[in-house]
Amino acid sequence: MPRLDTSRRVFFSFPQVTDPGRHHDYNAWHVHDHQPENRALDGVLHGDRWVRTPQCRAASPATDSPVGLADYVAMYWFADPVEESVAEWYSLGQTTLELGRRPELAWTTRRLTGFFRPLECRVSDEVVISAGALPYRQHAGVLLEVLQVAAPGSAGADTAARAWHTTHLPAVRRHDGVLGTWTFASRDVTLVGEGATGVAGGTTRLRSPGELLVALHFCDRDPVGLAPALDQPVPDGAAVVLRTPLVSIGADWGWFDA
Repeated sequence: MPRLDTSRRVFFSFPQVTDPGRHHDYNAWHVHDHQPENRALDGVLHGDRWVRTPQCRAASPATDSPVGLADYVAMYWFADPVEESVAEWYSLGQTTLELGRRPELAWTTRRLTGFFRPLECRVSDEVVISAGALPYRQHAGVLLEVLQVAAPGSAGADTAARAWHTTHLPAVRRHDGVLGTWTFASRDVTLVGEGATGVAGGTTRLRSPGELLVALHFCDRDPVGLAPALDQPVPDGAAVVLRTPLVSIGADWGWFDA
């Protein structure tokens, strides 16, 4: 199987379960149907997902973005040829809908979905595995950062990206418990607001390459305890969409029962 550091496209989804009583149903569908079917596709190199527990939410700064309403984050890595892999993946989604295997559509809103270009991975000094192997390593969760660039493609965007990669991200990796960082830049993503109409509540399509930057900092211990590592200045020319710890998903899905 090709290494993840050869992938040219990943897909991110930030779903919110809008019915608080359906979290167990959502995870049962995802674990027993949706994720294994996706991982079984020839064009999918890897898939993973994390939960934004109430403790994760409490440990992260407040945000005005609807992305902050998400309860989970999922991602899939695609193999070349990307166009064929993505087409196969879309076809699976349509087929499962036609088979009546998409119950989550009635009580789930995806606040951010779309495709990103993997940029690079840097592992922390004490980590001996390669960048391509890092997402396969067992981990407790991730620290997630989503930034929005004010003027993608401009000199200001270049300056912001340089500061992010050379100053901010290394500072996060220096914290004990952070294994390494994968970064991504958006290619075509959709944001869904809280309402059905209007600028704040409608659907926004971001097509400018690099308008969103994402970092996943993989953690070998509770990411909630590592959340202060994200307290770094935001580069000029970029704004925070979401900064939060996320916990890896195991067999216990009781985070929202209370």
